Parts: sequence; C-alpha cells; structure tokens
Amino acid sequence: MKEYWSSRIRQLTPYTPGEQPKVQNLIKLNTNENPYPPSPKVTEAITAELGQSLRRYPDPEGSTLRAALARRYGVREGQVFLGNGSDEVLAFAFQAFFGPGDTILFPDITYSFYPVYAALFGIQCCTVPLNEDFTVPVEQLLGQHCGIVLANPNAPTGIELPQGELVRILEANPDVVVIVDEAYVDFGGTSALPLIDRYPNLLVVQTMSKSRSLAGLRVGFAFGNENLIQAVNCVKNSMNSYTLDRLAIVGAAAAVEDEAYFADRCAAVVNTRAWVTERLEGLGFTVLPSKANFLFASHEAVPARALFAGLREAGILVRYFDAPRTDQFLRITVGTDEEMATLCRELERLVQS
Repeated sequence: MKEYWSSRIRQLTPYTPGEQPKVQNLIKLNTNENPYPPSPKVTEAITAELGQSLRRYPDPEGSTLRAALARRYGVREGQVFLGNGSDEVLAFAFQAFFGPGDTILFPDITYSFYPVYAALFGIQCCTVPLNEDFTVPVEQLLGQHCGIVLANPNAPTGIELPQGELVRILEANPDVVVIVDEAYVDFGGTSALPLIDRYPNLLVVQTMSKSRSLAGLRVGFAFGNENLIQAVNCVKNSMNSYTLDRLAIVGAAAAVEDEAYFADRCAAVVNTRAWVTERLEGLGFTVLPSKANFLFASHEAVPARALFAGLREAGILVRYFDAPRTDQFLRITVGTDEEMATLCRELERLVQS
C-alpha cells in the first residue's frame, strides 16, 4: 500500500545495499569494506574532539578536511567538495548538472545507484552495453550528450578505463559534465584528478570508505573546476548545510594526513588481490582484471548462484547479482590473507564436490 506517496516515488525501485548481517563470526566479503582498521591517528583525533564541542554545529565548509585534501592532492581548496559519503556527493552532482528532460549516459553494467538517482530526480538515462570483455565501449560515448557518468575502476567488474580513453570522452563532450566515480582508484588505478584544470567539465568523485577504512564515518569528496564545485555547493546548501559531523571531519583529516599508513594498507590489499586471483584461476575461475579491492569471478563449470549459497552456508558472504551478463559471476571483496585463504579452501571444496 502506497497511500500518500508521490507518483514518482511509487514508481521508484530503490538501491539495494549489500547485506550488513548481525550474525557474528562471518567472513564478510560482500560490501567492499577494507579488511584493516583505519589509521590510529583517526581514533586519536576523534577522541580529542569528544566533549563540549559536540553541542555546537560542525563547520559547514569542513575547512580542516578540505585544507588537508587540497594539500594532499595539490589542488586549491575551492576545487574540493565534501559530502556524507560519495553516494551523497553523487546525488548532489546529479541534481547540480542534470535536470528533468536531460538524458545521461553510463554503462549497462556499473554502480547500480546511478539509475536510481536518475529516476529519483526525473533524469532520463541511456545505458551503453559494455563490450564482451566488460570494457567500456568508448566510441559510443563520443559526441554531444547531456552528461556522462563513469565508475573508474568500474563496479562490479573492477576493470579500469585507461586515462587516454577518458580524455577522448572529455574532448568529445566539452559542453556537458562528465562525472568520474573513483571509489576504488587507490587500489592500483590512475586518477583523473590531474585533468581537472585542463577539462572544466570534469568532476572526480572519491570516498574515504574503501582505501582509508572509514566506511562507518561516511565521508566522500569531489575535485573539479571551481565553477562545478560552486554548483554542487548550491545544491548542498539548499538541502543540508551540515553534511559532515565534527567527528567525521577531524577523523577524515587525520586519515588523509597519515600517508604512510594509507599507502601500506592499500599495498597489502593489492598484494592479497594478486595471489587470490592466481589461486582462483587455478581452480577454474575466470577473474576479470581488477584495479579495485574486489574480484569479479566466474567458474567454468559451477553456477555462481550455487557457489554463493555454498559459501553462505560456510559462513562466508560474497555478492551475487542476479541480472543478465552478471549472473554467472561473484563479486568478492579482498579481505585479510587469512580470510581469503579460507575463502579459497571453501571454493575448492565447492567446485570439486
């Protein structure tokens, strides 16, 4: 029963997040969370912020964090936008740059929040089928459109679009905004950030949830030309000026400043990803080339649905997408070496039984 619902909401199919189980002692490899804790400096910063200051509103500009990001990435503070996770940043960007009647393009297999936002905000969307090898068909994105949204590396495939190909897309669409969602770029990808001064229509969106282990704080950010950042800020300040709380601001700033810890933990995930890929291929899996903190794998003989169910019975959660072209794949978050060794043992049992 949807009495009192608006006509748009009645027809909306919302995004389905990955399962967050309440059962203990599961190996949780289904939501691309980092297997390692955040930098100890994050805990120190948050602890220091606790107390009387919490009765005051946070800085609506997040100046401490914006300054830290500007220093770390070599940009101007006016080129940085902050939001409550990259999902909120993307939502604001959709509203800032695309309107009812506009048609935006993105791949048919990508982050499934994009069509939800389009429907929510009355934006038309056109999906471009990925190539047979799950790479982006760049030629179909060349030419004048109302907007383009690309996850790079893509989700759930983990495949990266080379920067030269992204440049082709930017140069072919100079009059519309191209949003590049880089949620997983820190695990071996190449960021489009250096291109923002060259291409004023480029917005690069990143998150602290994956590589900095701060999924629980909900901190996202974007880089772009000051004009684009002002537009996103206009949307934000028309909805909720205080998107980040005090603890998130100081904790995220501390994470950005601990570059050594960040680099070490990213390298650990990349190393684990490499040996797990080799192990899965030895078990008969096809594993797509990933630049993310997850693997997209399909077995030559055993259906993905059966593997998903078997792993769940063994206390291991992975992600299964029951949709055309992806229904024979599992998306497996890279966990600790111990967790991944257990995963491989269980998969070996399942494919040989």
